[in-house]
Amino acid sequence: MTTKQSRFTFSSESVSEGHPDKVCDLIADSILDAYLEQDAQSHVACEVLCKGGNVVLAGEITSNGKVDHEQITRQAIHEIGYVEPNEAFNAEGVTITQFLTTQSAEINQGVDSAKTEHGDQGAGDQGIMFGYASNETPELMPLPIHLAHKLAKQLADDRRAGVVNFLRPDSKTQVSVIYEGNEPKFVSDVVVSTQHFEGVDQNEIRNYVIEKLAPAGLGSWFSQETRFLVNPTGSFSHGGPSADCGVTGRKIIVDSYGGMAPHGGGAFSGKDPSKVDRSGAYFCRFVARELVKNGIAGKAQVQVAYAIGVAQPVSIKVETFGTGDDEAAVEFSRGFDFRPAAIIERLDLLRPIYRSTTNYGHFGRPGLPWEA
Repeated sequence: MTTKQSRFTFSSESVSEGHPDKVCDLIADSILDAYLEQDAQSHVACEVLCKGGNVVLAGEITSNGKVDHEQITRQAIHEIGYVEPNEAFNAEGVTITQFLTTQSAEINQGVDSAKTEHGDQGAGDQGIMFGYASNETPELMPLPIHLAHKLAKQLADDRRAGVVNFLRPDSKTQVSVIYEGNEPKFVSDVVVSTQHFEGVDQNEIRNYVIEKLAPAGLGSWFSQETRFLVNPTGSFSHGGPSADCGVTGRKIIVDSYGGMAPHGGGAFSGKDPSKVDRSGAYFCRFVARELVKNGIAGKAQVQVAYAIGVAQPVSIKVETFGTGDDEAAVEFSRGFDFRPAAIIERLDLLRPIYRSTTNYGHFGRPGLPWEA
């Protein structure tokens, strides 16, 4: 993202693990991890839909592993916290329908190095991926999405810890930051919509958000001058998949940079690393981080493009938005191997690590190999 404005506001949103789309993402990534635990070479493209008392699993899976999809699905729903038996969507009561087949042989022959004409693992699909890093936070993430994630996660942590007794799993947060000269100066507005048990006074929820949640989630960015909108519709007792339909892959901006950088369009969750939608985006983030960490740029954006079945990228582009030496950034980036097999090896991606990526952003959190 670049702008010539000297002063502007930028807003980003996050959602909790109880949001219907994120419920689907977690189920998909849980199934992926279960296969990778048994067979590191599993090819998984799992899609999930949740609505009311129904969960639909669909996609393509080729693996030597044997996974109980239904058990994995119910466990994920239970961990999120949808356990109320009087709700349509609850871990024990949902009906699970499966439409899962094996991966197309035509795709497999492009990603299996033993079957490709060039003897190297090709990209699992065509497409473009972006990675971004900024020195405006220690995590090298844009501040608005970073704070929105912190608030959303704090809501879930407070719910589980019983800090208040009215929180339920579904919630959304939004943070607006005032920038001057492309530097974040202060948080102007915060929106929090949190599901709650019926009969709770909205003033009680607002007081909790302003007095407990915001100081903990915003940290040094908390200010008494910040405007807060809490459950702006007036009530949010009916939520989650009982109320709204959830689908995998619909929160791609929440998953990445909150709109501060472009997104190639391919979702992450439910896909094994042979799908460059996921592994390519992770590696672009890794390279962008290295550009900033090495002082080559204050902000860096890396774009890569692939053709299905081809190992070498079609193109690689680097931008520094006037915060560094573009030529040096390009030369530095050329030192990285963007072939899918090289990415998988360097980041050690054939492991069951993907459930840990599902919620509160795939970037900017410690413990993930592309953030090392």
